[in-house]
Amino acid sequence: MNITLDYHKSGLEVSVPDENLAVVLKMRETPPLDDPVTSTREALQRPVAGPPLAEIARGRRNACVVVSDITRPVPHDIILPPLLECLEQSGIRPEDITLLVATGLHTPMDEEQLRETLTGDVVDRYPVVNHVARNGNEQADLGATSTGIPIRVDRRYVESDLKVLTGLIEAHFMAGYSGGRKLVAPGLVGVETIEHLHGPGILEHPNATTGVLDGNPLHEAALEIARRAGVDFILNVAMDEDRQITGVFAGELDRAHRHGVRHVDGMVVASVEEPVDIVVTSSAGYPLDTTFYQAVKGMVGVLDILKEDGSIVIAAGCADGIGSAEFEELLRKTTDIDAFIHWIQQPGVFTIDQWEIEELVKALKKGRVYLYTDGLSDDDVRDCLVEPVPSVEAGIARALMRHGAGATIAVVPRGPYVIPRVVPGQDAAG
Repeated sequence: MNITLDYHKSGLEVSVPDENLAVVLKMRETPPLDDPVTSTREALQRPVAGPPLAEIARGRRNACVVVSDITRPVPHDIILPPLLECLEQSGIRPEDITLLVATGLHTPMDEEQLRETLTGDVVDRYPVVNHVARNGNEQADLGATSTGIPIRVDRRYVESDLKVLTGLIEAHFMAGYSGGRKLVAPGLVGVETIEHLHGPGILEHPNATTGVLDGNPLHEAALEIARRAGVDFILNVAMDEDRQITGVFAGELDRAHRHGVRHVDGMVVASVEEPVDIVVTSSAGYPLDTTFYQAVKGMVGVLDILKEDGSIVIAAGCADGIGSAEFEELLRKTTDIDAFIHWIQQPGVFTIDQWEIEELVKALKKGRVYLYTDGLSDDDVRDCLVEPVPSVEAGIARALMRHGAGATIAVVPRGPYVIPRVVPGQDAAG
């Protein structure tokens, strides 16, 4: 059977043996909004929780609108114009509306990327700045969470008179779901805060995983930090496989986000009756698969449906290489994954992006990973602790040699945008 995986900007058609194919897991079909711009305006006027944005914005001197960076396919061209128009109509001048990019520890976006992500009209009309987590002088000290995590948040956000978060709600392999509070933490926090949010004390918790909010220590800490920093209003969207908007969720931070999560959960959870030997997947294509760092999400996202000592065959463009300098250096010198986990658990040990290798280790401990990419050399891929293959089909062939001619295969074309689950006694859904 020929199946198209999300891969870079063009997609990748692959052939999977019919006799081995158990299931193709996709998002449930959900009708897109007929007029998402109008729906956005209506959400601002009649939010699912809390008062309208215009009412909240009235009398405010300035505003900070937090936006995602280029690694998230947020439809800014649709949701920002009605939002910014509402703020201006409420009396806030364009020069007093700052768009702050929630980079976390990602590389700040340059002018070209800002125009691609936010549109040229927005960049030309409003001040746009990147959050820089490594610059301690830019972070305000807000004390600590109830569990002792230091709260350092971008000073420009903390000191703004009106605080608005935008974003996309999608499955997230650590925080359960993206959107909502995540635009503040880790989006706008300093290195000291990220060190704790992404430390082994949180990430090794069984609830710090895809699709889980309740009891997820990362979600709970991020929500507490966002509330301490202050959030007046959120505007989040959900999108289907064709990246068309299926829902707009606006209003109070937690309630509006939870409303959106329920909508997305009904779209992205797909079930299979029993685990499979081999999973063929992707990292959801551009912009999520631009680095190996991001591709790890596709590997971790399918672990629930993979048998012990199974095989993952993943395709990721990796057009921008392995990832940050810290991530690449640490990854290249890691040869023993058990020793790595032991090392990062020692008091005082912290390296930026160590958490992504920690997540990679979860996949490596469950099975073998074969990576197809045209963005990295074979030696680079081996340094990333996974096995290079010249094609997805070649990866499948190697996996079948490991597991035998009767091995079962599940395909997850959109990678981490789908949450695969084993649900015994139910027909596969997707």
